[in-house]
Amino acid sequence: MLDREGFRPNVGIVLLNQRNQVFWGKRIRTHSWQFPQGGIKYGETPEQAMFRELHEEVGLHPEHVRILARTRDWLRYEVPDHFIRRDARGHYRGQKQIWFLLQLTGRDNDMNLRATDHPEFDAWRWNEYWVPLDVVIEFKRDVYQMALTELARYLPHGHPHNRYLRSGMRPHRHELEPIEPLRPGFAAGDTSPEAPAG
Repeated sequence: MLDREGFRPNVGIVLLNQRNQVFWGKRIRTHSWQFPQGGIKYGETPEQAMFRELHEEVGLHPEHVRILARTRDWLRYEVPDHFIRRDARGHYRGQKQIWFLLQLTGRDNDMNLRATDHPEFDAWRWNEYWVPLDVVIEFKRDVYQMALTELARYLPHGHPHNRYLRSGMRPHRHELEPIEPLRPGFAAGDTSPEAPAG
């Protein structure tokens, strides 16, 4: 399901432990690490898609986490042509994402990378909050920076210092398509809007 501009609606997940470290997964049979993420299916809300992806990729259920916040608008990244299947070139441009900040309320051993027959990750670790910006694949870096920066204010114990902002680096301005007006600081219990049909 693509929107008119060729972007696939998607959710991204920043999962925190009690020390504000983030879950970082190694994509199966690759050397690439990333946050959990996945597409929003037709008829799903972003929150429903997030909980489905959380189970499929990390093996967690809603009772294992607490929603702290989500990004207000879609954040987009384009995928370079050499990462796109030939039959999708010319139509698919990349992902537009809503990001969720989750607190793990369960234990590390509640996680199961083989919760489905098609695992996304084959290893994982906890990283300091800003470390993913140093190691994520280049074309996702701007979106990671925008998501982490927007969500940092909702970290439970204050937010770690962002050396990227201190050094004068700022998120690029993108044309963002609002889902619908939301109160700042969407938190657990608020109603999640449906993704627009793409």
